[in-house]
Amino acid sequence: QVQLVESGGGLVQAGGSLRLSCATSKLTFSAYAMGWFRQAPGKERQFVADISGSGRTRYTDSVKGRFTISRDNARNTIYLQMNSLKPEDTAVYYCAADTRRDYVSVFTANYWGQGTQVTVSS
Repeated sequence: QVQLVESGGGLVQAGGSLRLSCATSKLTFSAYAMGWFRQAPGKERQFVADISGSGRTRYTDSVKGRFTISRDNARNTIYLQMNSLKPEDTAVYYCAADTRRDYVSVFTANYWGQGTQVTVSS
């Protein structure tokens, strides 16, 4: 059973930065596609970024140039570096994994973390 544990959320002023981490206990971590999603109050969970086992990355348009997803296979951890944060980035951020595909979708991800709150004040 894969467990995903997020950390690094918090309160930051607009224009600031945060780095989220997601650690997993699965030893074959390097083969999995991993991703970040976010959910604001009253809204659906949406895709933010993902990274394949080979290192291919994708981003939603609203975070391109500001967020960077990366993975450290030796630590079984992925990261989301978030720069130039905006109030509209405020949400609970979730880490997810897909052990069957080379991308992560909100509809097909088979493992989820518990989420970490990111709040950006104006």
